[in-house]
Amino acid sequence: MTQPQELLRHLDRFDGRRVLVVGDIMLDRFMYGQVTRISPEAPIPVFTQQREERMLGGAGNVVRNLLSLGAQATFAAVIGDDAVGNQLTALVGAEARLLPYLIAERGRVSGKKTRYVAGSQQLLRSDHETLRDIQEETAAKLLDVVLSELPTQDAIILSDYGKGTLTPAVVETIIAAARAAQVPVFVDPKRRDVSVYHGATVLSPNAKELALALGNDGFASDAALVDGAQALCRSHHFQYVLATRGEQGMTLVDPAGLITHIDAEAHEVYDVSGAGDTVIATLALAYAAGATMKEAAELANLAAGVAVGRLGTAIVYRTDITSALYSHRAASLHKKIVPLAHAQALVENWRREGLSIGFTNGCFDIMHAGHISLLVDAAARCDRLVIGLNTDASVRALKGPSRPVNQELDRANVLAALSMVSAVVLFDDDTPLELIKTLEPDLLMKGADYTKEQVVGWEVVEAYGGRVELIPLKTGYSTTGLIEKMAGSAR
Repeated sequence: MTQPQELLRHLDRFDGRRVLVVGDIMLDRFMYGQVTRISPEAPIPVFTQQREERMLGGAGNVVRNLLSLGAQATFAAVIGDDAVGNQLTALVGAEARLLPYLIAERGRVSGKKTRYVAGSQQLLRSDHETLRDIQEETAAKLLDVVLSELPTQDAIILSDYGKGTLTPAVVETIIAAARAAQVPVFVDPKRRDVSVYHGATVLSPNAKELALALGNDGFASDAALVDGAQALCRSHHFQYVLATRGEQGMTLVDPAGLITHIDAEAHEVYDVSGAGDTVIATLALAYAAGATMKEAAELANLAAGVAVGRLGTAIVYRTDITSALYSHRAASLHKKIVPLAHAQALVENWRREGLSIGFTNGCFDIMHAGHISLLVDAAARCDRLVIGLNTDASVRALKGPSRPVNQELDRANVLAALSMVSAVVLFDDDTPLELIKTLEPDLLMKGADYTKEQVVGWEVVEAYGGRVELIPLKTGYSTTGLIEKMAGSAR
């Protein structure tokens, strides 16, 4: 994952970015209550309503997330000339930093979804909506708004819930105009035929939607999903496909072979309602703020983890993402500290990706500038650097009963916090020979105070074609010297 400070810099640039949302608006109603008995009339629960919440749903929830993250949003959507349409107009009007264009179409039923929730369990959803394309006259009004606003925007989101606002003609016109204006287009699709979105910057389906777009029931493997996503990129000229995969996280691909798997961040899932809206809003806003698409996807993944941990179509704030980012960082540090069998699996995966593996080892008892210089140099010589770390017992055997100064888990955490370190493996033996035999690193490295023949495992590494390299040391630094200096100061 990208370093937290880099992602935080992008979050700080969210304020004031202008994002245009076009899509299907609806009213989300949540009826909260409890169930304490079964009806005597039929084998169904009796729901006792206690409170009700109403909020913007569908594309409106994308807008809510943009606003909560600090963006300036413009919203173009179609409503019916009915009571629900009036409620939607009132909700849109109450939002700050939002420029709304709600076009009323006579005879159209405004979308409304009513969910009945007991505790944290959704019991029933009732939908009331129109499922037909908007009229040509309405489409013309919608396009007038979009095309007039487009040149001032940093990004555009097409939030297609399949309710008829984003007709093929409307989508084609918007994408063509956005490409001409060099404004990136982000699509959250619901159509099986994704050729409608030809030329969009990013298509962001969930795994089921991606499978349907490819004419499949599902995917037998990660590789099949990646192949399918890349096929869509090539055939419909998408720059990227971001497949959201629930508990499996996200996969970002492009036609040229970029593959980025991002693990899910949710610790406990309460409600997935609107999670896709949070993803597309964060993705577009982060990209508009200068993030790469990979960085934008990482931020969107963090935001989605927050959203599904809340009831209802929850919005996410920048402070939520910041908190999730630091929690992820702490978890990532722990994940770097792995047993040998896990390290072996990591190394095998890295090799399949064509990455070179470097290895060095030591006690790293009190980290100093000499250690950092050695690790920076070592990491520059390989794609992934694995550290063999002596356990406390191993250090005592080598250095005597007064060592180590810092316990093994503390030493491991310090190493794991360094960006140049990919994995830390503790070992109990006097030497890391068994680690080297198991991991078979491409490059075995040690400080230049050793000769090659003094480096444990050099024969093993050279026997299978690996290399041994000695790294120049920063003079004047040693843990023993620091300990003696501190002892002298204490007298």
